[in-house]
Amino acid sequence: MGERFIGKVKDYFRKVEVVTLELEGPIKVGDTILIKGHTTDITHPVESMQIEREPVEEAGPGDFVGIKVAERARSGDDVYVVEDEGG
Repeated sequence: MGERFIGKVKDYFRKVEVVTLELEGPIKVGDTILIKGHTTDITHPVESMQIEREPVEEAGPGDFVGIKVAERARSGDDVYVVEDEGG
């Protein structure tokens, strides 16, 4: 398994358990993301994504997306897509 950097956490909304990400790389529904920071280490499947409250299946560099996650993330945490090297 490897990781591909795709961006950073911009914000975390505790009440709805959603992170907003500023993307530098592509992501799609079905990917698994890894959020890493000083006190953060979350692996979570991307079950849905939104851009400006509209559902999207994929997004890329320059997009700001919202993704629901089960744990708290912090602004500035790095975000990676977990890639299966075996195919």
